[in-house]
Amino acid sequence: MIEHRLIERAIKQMKMKLEHATAENKFDVRFIDSWVDFIRVYADRTHHGKEEQILFRDLGSKSLSPDLNKIMEELIADHVRARRMVGELVSARNKYSDGDPLAFDQLMRIGNELVAFYPPHIKKEDQEFFIPVMDYFTKEEKDDMLKRFREFDEKVVHEHYRSLVESMEKG
Repeated sequence: MIEHRLIERAIKQMKMKLEHATAENKFDVRFIDSWVDFIRVYADRTHHGKEEQILFRDLGSKSLSPDLNKIMEELIADHVRARRMVGELVSARNKYSDGDPLAFDQLMRIGNELVAFYPPHIKKEDQEFFIPVMDYFTKEEKDDMLKRFREFDEKVVHEHYRSLVESMEKG
């Protein structure tokens, strides 16, 4: 849940950039690149990755209530939807950089969809899912999960920057 607070700050920044872009009728491509990097690496690969590869898998061995099981399925579908929207944002960003006259409107539409998407998703995770599912775990299981979360975070950082350097080396 702590990670959600940083994601909310990034969403707030996107919202402000969208408002500024509307007023200026232009979008800062460097901001989009930084924001997409944050969303892909931190929000998706790191945060959603821990949920999908650790929390949700661990919950697979538990007899969740039908309501919590339904919410977990919705969260997984939300993650897929967020990845699709971010991919569409990157595509629109590339078209915008190439001078496509329709790309600005696409950037605005997709940016606004993402800004509208994340708050209810985060609220659902925080208020309807994370706290109730913790009752399904023992203290030892929770401690082990936190340890695996930390290990996961370290792995993601190293993978991300190794990949970055390898792409630099390729030219």
